[in-house]
Amino acid sequence: MKQLVHKLYARRELSKDELVYLLGHMDVETRGELFRFARLRREEAYGNKVYMRGLIEFSSYCRQNCLYCGLRAGNRDAERYRLSPEEILECCREGYGLGFRTFVLQSGEDPWYTADLLAALIREIKSEFPDAAITLSIGEREEETYRLLYEAGADRFLMRHETASRRLYQFLHPSMSFDHRRKCLETLQSIGYQVGAGFMVGLPGQTAEDLAEDMNYLKTLNPDMIGIGPFIPHDRTPLGEAKAGSLEDTLIMVALTRLYIPDALIPATTALGTLNPEGRELALKVGANVVMPNLSPVFVRQKYALYNNKICTGDESAQCRHCLELRIGAAGFSVDMGRGDSLKAAGTRRHA
Repeated sequence: MKQLVHKLYARRELSKDELVYLLGHMDVETRGELFRFARLRREEAYGNKVYMRGLIEFSSYCRQNCLYCGLRAGNRDAERYRLSPEEILECCREGYGLGFRTFVLQSGEDPWYTADLLAALIREIKSEFPDAAITLSIGEREEETYRLLYEAGADRFLMRHETASRRLYQFLHPSMSFDHRRKCLETLQSIGYQVGAGFMVGLPGQTAEDLAEDMNYLKTLNPDMIGIGPFIPHDRTPLGEAKAGSLEDTLIMVALTRLYIPDALIPATTALGTLNPEGRELALKVGANVVMPNLSPVFVRQKYALYNNKICTGDESAQCRHCLELRIGAAGFSVDMGRGDSLKAAGTRRHA
């Protein structure tokens, strides 16, 4: 088993059969070796830095009906909200004053925010903060919209592929298309965005073969960013009674991803912190190198409920940033408040 980990470190990939075997026979000693190599690869690529992004969850409305998500259109009990462009801009102003140089604008798939409205907002943010990067996480849109937002100044786009298994994707996303999701990611890359993909660990019905397919897909896509988090159920969804994914399994996939795509930016997700009070620190120790504290107004944070018991919904932005910086330092890392482009993008990104 340890030989497979050594092979992965040396070659940056395994065959699908080898990876499935590794996932199915992961003992304590092998896991420790995997984590050690993943941290070493992370240090080779990015040193001791952890990049901090400011997350702004600006709308909890969503037109999609994904089986696991608390924001799904079918959840009639969800409290919905929309931030106005001025409210979003005010979040950026607060974040900029706290030192953030990347703003992540995230929402459900909410068509109320038209392409023109979003483009105007992006231009305004860039005009006021030309040295800051703008990351969008707004789901599936038309190619023309993606192009307009890029031309307005958006730098990055996060859209998890969710799962590389067609069978599992179609089960979880009855209102969506597996092929269209992949097409969107390819389109975003072709336009010039720094692109983030990713998947959940511990989904109902997910197999080791499915996770191996995730690795193969990411190796082919070669995204700038990769978000990996555990499945955590929301009680107002069809999967509300399903078992959550585990911390250990998610950390294994974070480590494997670091070895497969060494140059990627990999967040230590809030979902990991929800599973375990030290979940984010543990992820940093096995290959992750990004954290995203919340800049959203406190009065809306509990309404952006993707899953149950989400942490950090009551802290002010300054508290959240300071707390995370202390925790990152205690874990043995240093915070970098800069743009934090991926190594893949650093030499090619456009300059304001």
